[in-house]
Amino acid sequence: MEASGLRASFREVLLSRRRNLQVPLTVERGSPVKDPLYQGGTATGRSEAMESCPRKEVGNLKEKLVEENFYLITELGEQGRVPVLLLKLNDTAPKRKPVIVFLHSSYKCKEWLCPLLEAYASRGYISVAIDSRYHGERASNNTTYIDALKSAWRNGDTMPFIFDTVWDLIKLADHLSEREDVDPCRIGITGESLGGMHAWFSAFVDTRYSVIVPIIGIQGFRWAIDNNKWQARVDSIKPLFEEARIDLGKSEIDTEVVQKVWDKIAPGLDSQFDAPFSVPMIVPRPLLLLNGAEDPRCPEPGLQEPVSRAAKAYEEVGSADKFTFIAEPGIGHQMTANMVKEASDWFDRFL
Repeated sequence: MEASGLRASFREVLLSRRRNLQVPLTVERGSPVKDPLYQGGTATGRSEAMESCPRKEVGNLKEKLVEENFYLITELGEQGRVPVLLLKLNDTAPKRKPVIVFLHSSYKCKEWLCPLLEAYASRGYISVAIDSRYHGERASNNTTYIDALKSAWRNGDTMPFIFDTVWDLIKLADHLSEREDVDPCRIGITGESLGGMHAWFSAFVDTRYSVIVPIIGIQGFRWAIDNNKWQARVDSIKPLFEEARIDLGKSEIDTEVVQKVWDKIAPGLDSQFDAPFSVPMIVPRPLLLLNGAEDPRCPEPGLQEPVSRAAKAYEEVGSADKFTFIAEPGIGHQMTANMVKEASDWFDRFL
């Protein structure tokens, strides 16, 4: 299928569960979050990888940073209120700056990304982060995200795994494109793990994201099912699959359970929108894929087809230099300082 057709199909899936929820995009003022919510017992200490991000020496950086906290209203309902954190240098030139959107991993929140936001802002970028659906300010307790996944399985009326946040990121691109301080032709996007998947699908469906760096996020969902390598991904949100197993009368989670869950909560994730088909559609925009060679959630053998297809697509349009895949040896499902540096260099080169 051509890119335009596949994008239209994906947008139709997004619209299928929100036809009665649409509202004009509006902005509400917010305030800094004093006590960010981290779910599921995730580590909330320092991230040496993020803190290693290249930054420009700016005297009194904290005092020179402008911080904006606001909400984008992307649809009706409490999850239609997207918390946004924006950082930029308080300087006058240039008037319109490049912007990079940063997306957190499962169970974390936008505040977790502050070391990256500050580092990129010091170098003249506008740095933006949002709370993904059912995370951060969009969560009320330690199990909000898992509860939302279970509800999606039971009721089939929401898509909290990847797709609904992609809707928000389309709306975020609307907002950023209209801002007087943003160069609308220079909007980059990156994320870690779940955030990497958000970056991948947002860039696939919305060409306004012009430079893309998914970190430990790309995987072949169908490959994992066909090759019985789905366990690590399933384990990251296991209570959802346990609920489905019980509902389906199974004694253990198996391939059928996995496939039925994806079909219900993210239709097409393991078929027409899977990595071999959607990743090459990002062509000719600069795309850097960063993974760990030993990552069980994003197994490298399952990336061979999407990577080869993407490389071919970029070569065919004379843009082979705008696509790179790096699998860091000996690294599992972890964002490393090397990945942070590679991403930084990629944005500096192309954005």
